[in-house]
Amino acid sequence: MKAIVYTKYGSPDVLQLKEVQKPTPKDDEVLVKIHAAAANPLDWHFMRASPFIIRSISGLLKPNPQNRMLGADIAGQVEAVGPNVKQFKVGDQVYGEISRGGFAEYGGVTEDKLVLKPAKLSFEQVAAVPVAGLTALQCLRDQGQIQPGQKVLINGASGGVGTFAVQIAKYFEAVVTGVCSTQNVDMVRSLGAGQVIDYTREDFTQSGQLYDLILDNVGNRSISDIKRIVSPNGTYLLNAYAPALMLQLMLQPGKSKAGGQTIRNTDITKANQSDLEFLTALLAADKVVPVIDRVYPLSEVADAIRYLETGHARGKVVIAL
Repeated sequence: MKAIVYTKYGSPDVLQLKEVQKPTPKDDEVLVKIHAAAANPLDWHFMRASPFIIRSISGLLKPNPQNRMLGADIAGQVEAVGPNVKQFKVGDQVYGEISRGGFAEYGGVTEDKLVLKPAKLSFEQVAAVPVAGLTALQCLRDQGQIQPGQKVLINGASGGVGTFAVQIAKYFEAVVTGVCSTQNVDMVRSLGAGQVIDYTREDFTQSGQLYDLILDNVGNRSISDIKRIVSPNGTYLLNAYAPALMLQLMLQPGKSKAGGQTIRNTDITKANQSDLEFLTALLAADKVVPVIDRVYPLSEVADAIRYLETGHARGKVVIAL
């Protein structure tokens, strides 16, 4: 099969389209013929081995043979199933999260990381969902304990996680404020944000407004700025690779508490079938609509990740096979 592989760390130039061995599903795995995948920041972090600690997972000097493929979000059709698989059969249309190797024609996925695709959505649409959708859901519902009527701010509201977060916060009946650039104001408002702040014209930390829950997908403010806009018992969650701020949050007194405020880094998103089913129900009911900026063919994954690294993608960047 064709797949994107990399044998050394570096820029998107290290990514190559090559012929590799087609996987055979393990006992608890589903072999999926991949029709669409999606790029995530995690891909370029592994590609560049940044932060350095990634090398402890992937390989110190270069990627280990089992860690030379990228891509976590996939959507496609079941090609074969392992003997212990109970939930899926050949021909089912599915989507979910693969550990590594989504940028390929086939992928083996454990059945507990897959769900059936809603018939009304395309493979490209559902491929955009798993990593970003699960991150938004788990940050808001589980870590942020979102409640109806709360004032919720999403910084980076027009990005992959941000577009899902605005819609999910709206579903939970919060009063949503989104922060984005001028060109994305109308789009973020259409997703359900009652107020949209254009960061090129206004500093959202200087508005005097307090928020019960902030999901920060950018990480471009100081802790003192953050504390000023979090309500006395509110929560701030940093969901961005911002090394200096991440370190400050880890080292602050009490680790995560500052007075009655909770100010901390987000936990690692956990792929699971239950939450994917929850998102599937929202998709089927049109409560959540995936926002796709660009679609690239498999041969242009390097360009897709290069674009994603600019930080200006509007929603998700998808790979169509």
